[in-house]
Amino acid sequence: MYQKVDTNLNFVDREKKVEQFWKENKIFEKSMDSRKEGETYTFYDGPPTANGKPHIGHVLTRVIKDMIPRYRTMKGCMVPRKAGWDTHGLPVELEVEKKLGLDGKEQIEAYGMEPFIQQCKESVWKYKGMWEDFSSTVGFWADMDHPYVTYDDNYIESEWWALKEIWNKNLLYKGFKIVPYCPRCGTPLSAQEVSQGYKTVKERSAIVRFKVVGEEAYFLAWTTTPWTLPSNLALCVNPDETYCKVKAADGYTYYLAEALMDKVLGKLAKEDEKAYEILETYKGKDLEYKEYEPLWECTREAAAKQKKKAHFVVCDSYVTMSDGTGIVHIAPAFGEDDNRVGRDYNLPFVQFVDGQGNMAKETPYAGVFVKKADPLVLVDLDKEGKLFDAPKFEHDYPHCWRCDTPLIYYARESWFIKMTAVKEDLIRNNNTINWIPENIGKGRFGDWLENVQDWGISRNRYWGTPLNIWQCECGHMHSVGSRQELFEMSGDEKAKTVELHRPYIDEITLKCPECGGTMHRVPEVIDCWFDSGAMPFAQHHYPFENQDLFEQQFPADFISEAVDQTRGWFYSLLAESTLLFNKAPYRNVIVLGHVQDENGQKMSKSKGNAVDPFDALEKYGADAIRWYFYINSAPWLPNRFHGKAVVEGQRKFMSTLWNTYAFFVLYANIDEFDPTKYNLDYDSLPVMDKWLLSKLNSVVKAVDENLASYKIPESARALQEFVDEMSNWYVRRSRERFWAKGMEQDKINAYMTLYTALVTISKAAAPMIPFMTEDMYQNLVRSVDPSAPESIHLCDFPQVKEEWINKELEDDMEALLKVVVLGRAARNTANIKNRQPIGTMFVKAEKEMDQFYTDIIADELNVKEVKFAKDVESFISYSFKPQLRTVGPKYGKLLNGIRTALTELNGTEAMKELKETGLLTLDIDGNKVELAEEDLLIETAQTEGYVTETDGDTSVVLDTNLTSELIEEGFVREIISKIQTMRKEAGFEVMDKIHVYAKDNQCIMDIMENHRDEIMSEVLAEEITLNETDGYVKEWSINKENVVLGVTPESRRKKK
Repeated sequence: MYQKVDTNLNFVDREKKVEQFWKENKIFEKSMDSRKEGETYTFYDGPPTANGKPHIGHVLTRVIKDMIPRYRTMKGCMVPRKAGWDTHGLPVELEVEKKLGLDGKEQIEAYGMEPFIQQCKESVWKYKGMWEDFSSTVGFWADMDHPYVTYDDNYIESEWWALKEIWNKNLLYKGFKIVPYCPRCGTPLSAQEVSQGYKTVKERSAIVRFKVVGEEAYFLAWTTTPWTLPSNLALCVNPDETYCKVKAADGYTYYLAEALMDKVLGKLAKEDEKAYEILETYKGKDLEYKEYEPLWECTREAAAKQKKKAHFVVCDSYVTMSDGTGIVHIAPAFGEDDNRVGRDYNLPFVQFVDGQGNMAKETPYAGVFVKKADPLVLVDLDKEGKLFDAPKFEHDYPHCWRCDTPLIYYARESWFIKMTAVKEDLIRNNNTINWIPENIGKGRFGDWLENVQDWGISRNRYWGTPLNIWQCECGHMHSVGSRQELFEMSGDEKAKTVELHRPYIDEITLKCPECGGTMHRVPEVIDCWFDSGAMPFAQHHYPFENQDLFEQQFPADFISEAVDQTRGWFYSLLAESTLLFNKAPYRNVIVLGHVQDENGQKMSKSKGNAVDPFDALEKYGADAIRWYFYINSAPWLPNRFHGKAVVEGQRKFMSTLWNTYAFFVLYANIDEFDPTKYNLDYDSLPVMDKWLLSKLNSVVKAVDENLASYKIPESARALQEFVDEMSNWYVRRSRERFWAKGMEQDKINAYMTLYTALVTISKAAAPMIPFMTEDMYQNLVRSVDPSAPESIHLCDFPQVKEEWINKELEDDMEALLKVVVLGRAARNTANIKNRQPIGTMFVKAEKEMDQFYTDIIADELNVKEVKFAKDVESFISYSFKPQLRTVGPKYGKLLNGIRTALTELNGTEAMKELKETGLLTLDIDGNKVELAEEDLLIETAQTEGYVTETDGDTSVVLDTNLTSELIEEGFVREIISKIQTMRKEAGFEVMDKIHVYAKDNQCIMDIMENHRDEIMSEVLAEEITLNETDGYVKEWSINKENVVLGVTPESRRKKK
């Protein structure tokens, strides 16, 4: 029959056996094959980088990305799940640089581009095996034998096709633009990359004196980047704001914005002297073209060489009055607004910073990194009397998300995709996507699209998809869209087979169609986010092959990644899909929150709070961690991951389900119960069985509907609630049916009902806890029915039997359970153990229950009689006092009279009036006083000998007066409990007959003698012997009576 179920809760070893079973029997492959005729439901797997190790956040993404496809497969869909690897980009180069001991582009080129590229290609697979083991351990099912790889030539060729399409639409252009630039990596970053690297820093800003030409006065201008001051070419004011020329208390005459004078100059005030005196007032426009002296000669010389005018006041409305002085220093090479204003006024172009972020030789700070130049600039300005102030300020500054170097905004020639031209299409396509949660799509992502910038697509690096633009010295440029086109334009046979990477592709030259000259490929590679965003079509080598397959699997029905992909993969997918196909690339997206430590802190190795995913999986098992992530909170909220929470979730759900399953197998084996030989005859079932089957089908329906709507915690909570009620209510109430002798119909009903519930709930939970449910299925189903599907993951999701759902029955049982919970609470309040019988319990509820239910309540709460009462107020006394906080202000002088009147009230009548009318009305010396519930402090007291508990409209009252007969019956129950405990401790099997002994307490022995038959029946004893002990012996205190009990197996007594 069934294999014996080990009740230890170490699931890890069992999971490893299941994992092996899946591999050996190719269950994943069979699950795909068995659904190949089903409706396609496409899942896109966002590609991880295999040169970095998995972290605990990847467990969250993996378990969400695994569960939904498992569910859809069980619903009959064909769910393509192609794994992918993101293999290009700066992180790979940095890893190789570190390995080879190189530092920067010059050393890479000295080492040699070709060997460097080969090292990159090897490096990307550094942790491939670890990722595959990790995915298998977590239970993440995807096709890892045939993954898409972004460095594959076919993948790159598809990207070239896409880039040519974008080029043909005049949306790919070369521009001179201020870009966020990493001087360490020597490459610009896209806007989405910048957004990932902000850090809060404290730095010094500078308020600088710029000497006005022709008068003893100074412009006060503010900057947060002192290192840009040697490149200053203009000062900018807002044309519509008011500016003042003032005589300041420090002896200087200044120009600055009226709105900021107090903020900037206020500290100059002395006891007998104001901070400043206004001499003249202007509009910003009045100051336009007013000249000032440059801070350093280097900029005057640069302007002269370019034969352009500089060092005068310019106007632009971007200048605000929120900070600084209202006058902004302009360095066109280092800011987007500065650059725009520089073009408007035809300012010269001066860039006194090199590609490594070091100050240029023309400045006094040659070779110094820009951020280290800040204090040197401030010191020199101060020495020359040009520094008014250098206030510290805190702000968020962008750092390179790869190497942590502070970024600079830097004028560079770069290639851009004109996303601003398709902004309206992006927004429209985004509005077709079901974002979970909605506020990310409408808010964070929607706002990003509303302010979309052109995509800086090029990178001045080595290991990446080469930009497919060839350029001639005559200026002609051409975008190559395929190998065939490359061959046709070059006439070079190598073009058919050349690896599409640097330096190999750079060797292929084309003949210029304009002038007949030689065209060379531009040196840039592209942003690796373009690689990952191309996966919907590039994974299929579209459009060169698999056109039907691409169209079948585009767009995706479902994707899911962490919230930081909002401006990463989520965006690059939508951007490319909009540019190429003008539609959204995915229909549904679950955005995942970050995994934090138990205190809500971000995990990091440096803080020592990072959790190793392999350690966690080895300690708790995959199912327990999966379950924690499903039930803990909405997926988009931050998850506080810690062992206690995982173990608690495992205990509440998995352990409860496992123990219920173990209970079934234990008794089914004893009775040799084979479910294939019986039918579940619903009409002949008792109420308790119908209730469980109703709840079962209600929960299957809820889980099905919730998972179909991507409501994950709701699904998990429905499963957990059902398992709790199945175990702690149905099984506990039905135990004796399983213990009955023989195999009468009631026992068959109990077995078939529990079996149906266990198998069905396992299938419903299989997408979430795939290992444990597989283990249960193999034992419960395959052991008795070899013709059943080979794995639970080859089964259909359970069908809901609507005809078995009885909402009235579920509501009645819920009302019953509410009474039981209140009854237990009342017992606790009275400090009376559950094994001590009680005479009477009164119940007030919305509707009275029939005897079937009251018998259950009586049995469950160990009371002799359950009586329904319309009113239980007679068991409670109420007293009232005024709530001074509200009554005082309302009634003032009447307060003492109110206090006295409340003490004289009939508490029961007053409470009734308050509940019926919402007010208590008093007459205080001829004044009408109305008090609501918030105006009263209400105290309750129990009537002596009774305990009351209330929840909403339901109340219970326990009569706690115990007769001698009740007390003796309580002793009997305690004695039975202690003997049952000793049976377990002595290691007896469930059906073993025993012999019971007792000595050293006449009171207890008398009770055992008086109730001999009842005790023997309950504990499976053949005999009770008093005044001696044998076998396993233990001393007990039973209701403060000390006694020694003993138990032996009956077979041993017979041998004697």
